[in-house]
Amino acid sequence: MDNVVPARSVGDRLDRLPLTSFHRRLVVALAGMILFEWIETHSFAFAAPILREQWDLPISGLATVVAVSSLGAFTGGVLGGWLADRVGRRRTLLAFAVAYCLAALSATLVQSPEQLLVARTAVQFGAQGTAVVAIVVLSEFVPATARGRVQTYKVALGSLGIPIAAWSGYFLLPQWSWGWRLLFGLGACGAVFAVLVWRWVPESPRWLAAHGQTERAHEIVCTIERACGVQPSDPAPTRSPDGAGAGTGARPRVRAVSLITGAYRRRFLVVTALWTTGLLAYSAFTTWTPTLLKDNGLTLDDTLLLSAVLATAAPIGAIVAAPLIDRWDRRTTQLVLGVLSATVLLLFSVARSHAAILVFGFAVSLLFQMAVPFMQVYSAEVFPTRIRAVGSGTANALSRIVNFASPALVAAVYGGLGYTAVFALLAALAATGGCAVYLFGPHSTGVSLEDAASGGNTAPAPATRATRTDTAVENI
Repeated sequence: MDNVVPARSVGDRLDRLPLTSFHRRLVVALAGMILFEWIETHSFAFAAPILREQWDLPISGLATVVAVSSLGAFTGGVLGGWLADRVGRRRTLLAFAVAYCLAALSATLVQSPEQLLVARTAVQFGAQGTAVVAIVVLSEFVPATARGRVQTYKVALGSLGIPIAAWSGYFLLPQWSWGWRLLFGLGACGAVFAVLVWRWVPESPRWLAAHGQTERAHEIVCTIERACGVQPSDPAPTRSPDGAGAGTGARPRVRAVSLITGAYRRRFLVVTALWTTGLLAYSAFTTWTPTLLKDNGLTLDDTLLLSAVLATAAPIGAIVAAPLIDRWDRRTTQLVLGVLSATVLLLFSVARSHAAILVFGFAVSLLFQMAVPFMQVYSAEVFPTRIRAVGSGTANALSRIVNFASPALVAAVYGGLGYTAVFALLAALAATGGCAVYLFGPHSTGVSLEDAASGGNTAPAPATRATRTDTAVENI
């Protein structure tokens, strides 16, 4: 007689799976896209001193490029999140990946600061849309007990793009006057991983179930279960969040306004504070450190070398975070990382010797990069499927709006109060996000996405889950 496998919801079925080659392929495909996105995003920080000399740009000119391109990132984050919730994760991810690769190619051909501004804005648009959807896609496929760890593996692989950009700049920029074009062009190699996304990443079954496409969701989950060596379950009776019957294909409307007027307003504000303060501190540190160091007496070669060494801390930080991210409550860990980052930034602000700058700068980069996977996974956990991408994406994108003003802020603080004051400001920002999450954020560590979205107070899920009634269907 055939074994009878009880009915389970889509979320339960995905959460009970062991980690297998299916999940590893997801990580490789998505991390590859993020790797080249980060190469392109961080390349400007290393090329900026060269462009400033070649085009005789004042520091305010560089600030304008950074600020306006942040608007592109904001638009990409919001639109990418909205489209991912509206038309599907997979299609949106592929569309933004193609847009990003084409924009990276265009950046190699610019002939003026104005053209560079347009190209960088397009790059940030595509890169941010890609990053937002990639975070959500991985979160929706990975079992609850490994969700943070697997997201960290993606960040660790993707963050290799930072030292690749830094070391490429170190070797390319001093050698050729057009070396910055090669540096910008590296990001277009992400097209290779866009092909892998097309081949290896299916549509999210959680998204399909939330939109009433339960039969297709069941088929995809059955395929994944077989690939993981698990006998497929019978589908549990479900209905969409808006009350449509199973399999009707009805699409619930996605309203971004519900993030500030509905039940999820508090967590949206918490996640926005986390992204805004954390990303502002991180981006300002990585973008402005080479230029500020050069203005304070370091030679171009020394600045590029120190920047490359600091960037090497990025993947190491993500690797260090991997065994920690699912071990303790993410809110507590985020608070500790914020306080440590603030402390080391203050030490960096008063460092003057090459050795001290290297040690404290390496520690800052390490701590910032440890915090990145916490920010990514947490922001995707606390919203239900129907608004997960637009919620986490908009919170992330709002940080780019703050970045629009940050160049002027950094320039004003640097001009009025000096070098040390800039890093004291970044220290205050680094501590703020962790405090907000610890005090006001919901619990999400180790529980299913459905339970995290419904309140986050459920006990952590075991590695293999027993059958349960489908009480969380309304929260997908």
